[in-house]
This record gives sequence, structure tokens and C-alpha cells, in this order.
Amino acid sequence: MENKIAVIGSGSWATAIVKILLENNDSINWWVREPEIVDNIKKFHHNPLFLSSVEINSEKVNISTDLKKIITGSTHLIFVVPAAFLAVSLKDLPEEIFKNKKIISAIKGIVPEHNLIIGDFFNKIYGVSFQDFAVISGPSHAEEIALEKLTYLTASSQNTGLAGEISEFFNCRYLKTTLSDDIYGTEYSAVLKNIISVAVGVCKGLGYGDNFQAVLISNGLQEIKRFIDEVHPIDRDLSSSVYLGDLIVTTYSQFSRNRTFGTMLGSGYSVKSAQLEMKMIAEGYYATKSIKEINKTYKVEMPITEAVYNILYENIAPAVEMKLLADRLS
Repeated sequence: MENKIAVIGSGSWATAIVKILLENNDSINWWVREPEIVDNIKKFHHNPLFLSSVEINSEKVNISTDLKKIITGSTHLIFVVPAAFLAVSLKDLPEEIFKNKKIISAIKGIVPEHNLIIGDFFNKIYGVSFQDFAVISGPSHAEEIALEKLTYLTASSQNTGLAGEISEFFNCRYLKTTLSDDIYGTEYSAVLKNIISVAVGVCKGLGYGDNFQAVLISNGLQEIKRFIDEVHPIDRDLSSSVYLGDLIVTTYSQFSRNRTFGTMLGSGYSVKSAQLEMKMIAEGYYATKSIKEINKTYKVEMPITEAVYNILYENIAPAVEMKLLADRLS
């Protein structure tokens, strides 16, 4: 089969990826769960819920609610559904459906039912080889890609040929890619920066200034390094944009849903009310519990993750928890 790319998911990041792919590809497949969104895109050429300003050339997009059909007719599958919904989205599919498929994760989260990052999930649950798996990550907000602001991403895979293929899919006049073989570092870093971003948002909501937030973020980078060096100890440079750049944009940008979620908590919202008011999923909520569970094995010092966990799951007042955290930072 000639290369055929499919995008699995219909949120803002999925819509941005569709926009990018159409710069370099004559046609793509696109799975969207909701029939009404499919109808709207076909009729009006826009996603009505996310990045509605992005025009979608319906003649170049085969869009369907039939996930099995989309996967079967594709060679490269780019998953962009929230990690919390990945397992349930795939539960009715046969394991063999992913045979000879290339799996690319654009998900910055952990599958909560299994406490697995996306690569491990596809490997352990569906038998996908790591030679057929890749991650696309880095400092990128979908809203800026919609505006065609210059963006840099990293394609990570243990298969350098696959990473190169993905780079060719994504490179265009407003997007550049670099290559990496560090799938564990890029995946876990993308997960952990969401937790740090929730903490930064909480501090913003509580009225802490930029001085303290800078300390919090720098300590967050140290926390990320301790964890990923313990989980997958290889030589990596955390000052690279896929690590540090992604952390910075997630903790400081107005488009960061995790920062927004944290800011609401710091401003007095309950966890439930903040989740109900937000239109998009804050991956940091689910990631915090999963990382807490995973770290029972590794026992890495993670004061920021512990503080966010206490706020989200132990009902500790954000003001109290952040004061305690401040005494542990340097």
C-alpha cells in the first residue's frame, strides 16, 4: 500500500495536524468520533468546536466515524485523542488491526487504566514493535499553528527511518522538525511538563509572581530530569527544545490548558468545577495520579508532583500546599 496517513482524533491539536499534513500530502484519512462534527466539516470545511478558523479542504480529506475503516485503509496512524480516552476508543478493535502499521503518538499523556505512556501501551497491549512506533512532540500550541506561527517539533523513534518519514510529513513553511531516538524521554517529559504547568497555574491563581514561578519551573525541569534519568538512563540534553522548550511554552503560554486548569484551582474553583468549565482536557489531571503510582517503583524525589497530587486528589487547599512546596524548592 502506498503511504496513507490517518489522523485519529478531532480536538484542536488533531485539527492543527490535519492542517499541517495537507501542506505536504494530496490526501489523508481522518477519524472523528462525533457524526455531527463530520457533517459540519464536510459541509462548511471547518471544525465547529476546535480551531474553527482553520479551513479544511474536504476534497483532500477522507473523514469518517468508522475507526476500523480508517485504520485499515492507512499505513501511518497519528493518534491525537486524549490519553484518558485512548483505551476506550480502541477497545472494540482486534489486536491484529495494527499489524504492519506505523503508530505515531501526538498524545502528551499517560493511559490511566494501565499507567503506561503511549509507546508502552501499544507495545504491551497491541504488540506493536518499537521499530513501528514514533512520537511527535515539542513546544507547540495548536492555536499558533492555526495562525501559521513558526513552530519546531521533534520526531522521536528508535527507527531512524520512521523518524525521517515523519519529518517529511510535517516539514512545511511554518513548521520545522528535528530527529531523536529518545522516545521514553520525550514521552515522559511531555507528561511531566503538564503536571508542572498545573502547579504554575495554581501559583498564578494564588497571586505568586514571576520570580517564584521561575523558581518553580527551574525546579520542575530538575524533577523531570531526575525521573526520566531513573526510568530510562541515557545521555540526553534537557536544554533541547523538545524538553525545556515544551516545558516553557506549557507553563507560560496563554494557550496552555494545564496552566489554565491550575489557575482556576488557585483562584478558588474546585477540581470538579474547573473540569466542567473547561472545554478541553487538561492532561495533567490524569498524569499526576499515574506518575504518582509509577513512582512507587522508582522512588524519585518529586515534590512538585506530590503537591499537585495533594491538591487534585487529597483535597488539600492550594494555598496550604504551595506554601509547603515553597519550603522545599531551591
